[in-house]
Amino acid sequence: MRGAAAKPASQWPDEKLVHACLKGNQAAWSGLIEKYKNLIFSIPIKFGLSNDEANDIFQSVCGELLAQLSKLREPKALPKWLMQTSYHQCLRWKKRRLTLIDDSGIDSMSLSTDDLPDAVLFQVEREQIVREVITALPERCKNMVHMLFFEDEPRPYDEIAKELNLATGSIGFIRGRCLAQLRKSLHERGFY
Repeated sequence: MRGAAAKPASQWPDEKLVHACLKGNQAAWSGLIEKYKNLIFSIPIKFGLSNDEANDIFQSVCGELLAQLSKLREPKALPKWLMQTSYHQCLRWKKRRLTLIDDSGIDSMSLSTDDLPDAVLFQVEREQIVREVITALPERCKNMVHMLFFEDEPRPYDEIAKELNLATGSIGFIRGRCLAQLRKSLHERGFY
């Protein structure tokens, strides 16, 4: 099909991603990991684990995903499954860490195996919606949003204009249109 670019696998609906992954589609697996990598990483970071520990948990969750995906009854439940699995991996990680320092008198068996706390679940779900909506923006808007709001050092408009091949005076107008589109998409996903 000429003219219309196919969506990258990371923007496919979960049903299509899961189905394609189960058929062994490598692009679908890459898309699935791309779509949910920040979601998986966000759980250990929220629980105060280091980046190295978060990387180990990420690997573990991905391994479980590979082993358990065929048992997932409802593809729409994938994000929550990933959050719960990440949370349980965090608990296991903390339990192992406490077991290593058990001479301190801390009862390492008292760690909860409950579900992810509702407040954290709510926050992580909302963060994932924002990531998905930004990913679905047109390329220019997506790049502009990242440059304006997600980089450690804010960039001046003239630098953004140069990189996006735009007139400096148009950045504010285009930013407004992009943010309006972002707001509309978030509203459609029930964010507000």
